[in-house]
Amino acid sequence: MSELTLLEKLFQGVDVELKTLGTLGEFIRGNGMQKKDFVETGFPAIHYGQIYTKYNLSTEKTFTFVSDELAKKLKKAKKNDLLLATTSENDEDVVKPLAWLGEEETAISGDMMLFRHNQNVKYLAYYFQTAAFQEQKRKYITGAKVRRVSSGDLSKITAPIPCPENPKKSLEIQAEIVRILDTFTSLTTELTTELTTELSARKRQFKHYRDELLSFKNSEVEWKPLGEIGDFIRGKRFTKADYVDEGIDVIHYGEIYTEYGVSANHARSQVRAEMAASLRYAEPNDVVITDVGETVEDVGKAVAWLGNDKVAIHDHCYAFRHSMNPKFVAYCMQTTNFIVGKAKYVVRAKVKTLLINGFSKVCIPVPPLEEQERIVAILDKFDTLTSSISEGLPREIKLRQQQYEYYRDLLLNFPKPVATEVQYEQEDHQHNHKESPCLT
Repeated sequence: MSELTLLEKLFQGVDVELKTLGTLGEFIRGNGMQKKDFVETGFPAIHYGQIYTKYNLSTEKTFTFVSDELAKKLKKAKKNDLLLATTSENDEDVVKPLAWLGEEETAISGDMMLFRHNQNVKYLAYYFQTAAFQEQKRKYITGAKVRRVSSGDLSKITAPIPCPENPKKSLEIQAEIVRILDTFTSLTTELTTELTTELSARKRQFKHYRDELLSFKNSEVEWKPLGEIGDFIRGKRFTKADYVDEGIDVIHYGEIYTEYGVSANHARSQVRAEMAASLRYAEPNDVVITDVGETVEDVGKAVAWLGNDKVAIHDHCYAFRHSMNPKFVAYCMQTTNFIVGKAKYVVRAKVKTLLINGFSKVCIPVPPLEEQERIVAILDKFDTLTSSISEGLPREIKLRQQQYEYYRDLLLNFPKPVATEVQYEQEDHQHNHKESPCLT
């Protein structure tokens, strides 16, 4: 709050004008560089894809280089240029900014452009991240699968410039905003890193505790193959094209990875009611598992179905029907020992596939139901503390990021309404006889 008060004092009486990017500088499109052109040492180079994967808001050095010979043919960014990735698969990322702070020039690829200007480059980069910029940008996005924005349309987007008639004062104010946002970014990153580290430690602790608890090292507990404990019922095919807002509850195999935890009591998706007879169902207390995945660890991921009614399952799923505590079974299927045991029954192609006949031979412990329930209660509490999206550390991480974005947008909106260039031309005569703080 003290930083914001300081900034409000700095802005007191200061004119802020919305200037189109076309009046602030020049867009220069990159050309002719591909990833295959990279060499170990040579001329600094940035490929547009790296703006998404390698860099944050600004950089002084590149991760990659091209030959000096190729560099002569390429467009080059100078210090204080703003680099922009102009194509993306989604609207939010397109025109992602990167402030180039390097003393040397850097070559840039196609599908990106540089913006050459006389403003503070990090000030502009921060502004390109704001909701105000994103709202303007959306109007100019074109393309179907690949989304893009042209330099002509980018030049129409406006940015708030304090004291535009006094470049020195303007840059001082921009630098102060950058200083505050840099500090806020550093603090947010540091806190997020600490929270993420803590969350990772909690997850490792939970994994260790779960594995120890379900190993029954010091107990005489019978271990049985899954095939002796219950039966596997394969689902039947439906596609996402069959989804409707209201209909028959279903679990798609992909959702087990993305939407569900160790258990579920309601389905995230529904399909058309007329498909009822063609589907196959998991009953309450069945454990639903997938038979395909991207990794050996993923394939066979399990979710205990605790809903009151049956739920249709995809043909890449099996319903494991048994008489044990379903969450106990699902927790057992997460353990390191179980993953090692099932690994020999996974076909290791590009997409990993579970051999259900072999999978049925993997053993799990079968203690009395009372003991199963006691262990599930313990693991549920630990899992809630560790993994819940609405509680604990994940929520704190999300709140910190939202807080940072709120203050960034607040600072870059300035503490008073801004006027457009046209409005300033119309009102110019009102200022002719007043001394503006921008002139001091």
